[in-house]
Amino acid sequence: MNKKHHSNNILLNLGIENLNEMQIAAQETILNDNNILLLSPTGSGKTLAFLLPIFEMLQPEILSVQCLILVPSRELGLQIEQVWKKMGTDYKVNVCYGGHSIDTEIKNLSNPPAVLIGTPGRIADHIDRGSFRVDKIQTLILDEFDKSLQLGFHEQMSFIIGKLSKLNKRVLVSATSDIEIPKYTRVVNPTILDFIPNRDELSDNLSTKLVISKEKDKIGSLFNLICSLKSEAAIVFCNHRNAAERISDTLCEKGIYATYYHGGMDQDERERALIQFRNGSISYLITTDLAARGLDIPEMKHVIHYHLPLKADEFTHRNGRTARMLASGTAYIIHNESEKKLDYIDYEMAVLKVDNSTTLPKPPVFQTLYISGGKKNKLNKIDIVGFFSQKGKLEKSDLGLIEVKDFISFAAVKFNKINDLLNNIRDEKMKGKKFKIEVARKVIKKVE
Repeated sequence: MNKKHHSNNILLNLGIENLNEMQIAAQETILNDNNILLLSPTGSGKTLAFLLPIFEMLQPEILSVQCLILVPSRELGLQIEQVWKKMGTDYKVNVCYGGHSIDTEIKNLSNPPAVLIGTPGRIADHIDRGSFRVDKIQTLILDEFDKSLQLGFHEQMSFIIGKLSKLNKRVLVSATSDIEIPKYTRVVNPTILDFIPNRDELSDNLSTKLVISKEKDKIGSLFNLICSLKSEAAIVFCNHRNAAERISDTLCEKGIYATYYHGGMDQDERERALIQFRNGSISYLITTDLAARGLDIPEMKHVIHYHLPLKADEFTHRNGRTARMLASGTAYIIHNESEKKLDYIDYEMAVLKVDNSTTLPKPPVFQTLYISGGKKNKLNKIDIVGFFSQKGKLEKSDLGLIEVKDFISFAAVKFNKINDLLNNIRDEKMKGKKFKIEVARKVIKKVE
C-alpha cells in the first residue's frame, strides 16, 4: 500500500480529520532537513508531528531499529507508544525505561522494533549490553529535550549519540524556547520551527483567579475552592513531595477523593495514581511539577496553584494542562499575605471568594479494579469486557476505561456495580485461567 494512502488511514485510526499547522510544517521539514529544532507548547500534538514523518521514512526491508526516540520520563515514553500503536502501522515499537523488567525488554528487543522509545539511562544500558544493533539507526528524536537536560541526562545522551554512527537526521523537540543545544548532539544550525505562542495569545482561553487564604496554612481555602468547582475534576500543584502527600491525606480525611503524585513514589504507585485519576475513580490529583508536562491525562478545566513555582516557565507549563487547543479553563492561585509576591504574577486579577463553599463534591462514579494479568498473559481489553459482561453480568455502560499493562490490568467499573460483579465472577475463569480481581488500592502514605 503506498504511504500516502496509508497516511490517510492513520489519521482515520487516530480519529483526526486534519493535521494542524504545526504538524504540517513539522512533517515537511523533518522529511526534507537533517537538523531540526521543533518548539511547540505541551498539548499541541507534537508527538504526531514527528511520528508521521518517521513512518514515511521507515523501510520495511530493514529488520533492526531504524529510529530512536529519547524521552525524559517513562510516562512520556508510554504515551508516544500509545500514539504509534493507535496509528495502526505494520511496524513494531518498544519502550524501555528504568523500573521496567530488563529481561522483558531484552526479550522484546531480540525481535527488534523499527521504532525504539526509551529513557536515556535505560537505552544507554541496553547499548552497553548490546541488546540491539545501532548500525541501522538513521533518525534520532530527542523529545522534551529541555526536560532531559534539566534532569541531568547529559552523560547518557552524549554516550548514546556517540554510538549512533549512521545517524543522518536529528530532531530536537521542546516546549520552551530558550535552550542551549549541547555540542554532543551534533545539531548545528538547525531549521527552527517555532510554534510557541506569545503570552497574549496564550491567555485568550485561560482565565486566572486569585483565592485569598486568611490562614497561613492554605488547606482550608483549598478545601473550599474544591467544594466550589461543581464536582469537576482538578489538578493541584504544590512545590514539595511531602506537601503533596499532606494535602492529599487531609482532603481525603475531609471526604474528598484525592491522591498524590510525585517523583519520590515508585513507578507502580505513580502509574496507579494516574490510572485512577484518568479513569475518574479519583477526581483530584495533588502533584509536584512532575505532572506539569508529558503526562497522559485528560484535558482539565481547573488547575490550582497551591504553591506558585519560582519560574514563569513552569507556571505556563502547569497551566498548559487546561485551556488547550480550543477549550477554555481556569487557573486558580491560592495566596496568603505572608507569602512573597512573585514578579511574573499580576496580583490585581479577579478575586474568587470561596469561604462559604462547603458542599462536598459528588463522589466519583467509577472505582478501579485491579486484575492480576496483562498483555504477557495474553489478555486484552476485549477479553476483559467480554468476561465482565458475560460472567459478571455488567452492561457496557457500567464499564469505563480499561488499561492493559504487561502483567497487570486496570478497569474502571461503576461504583454501585462493583460488589455484584465481584460476587458473580468469584469462581469464574477468564480465558481458562483464574486471575485475582479486586478493588485497586489507593496510593496512600506509608507510615514510617
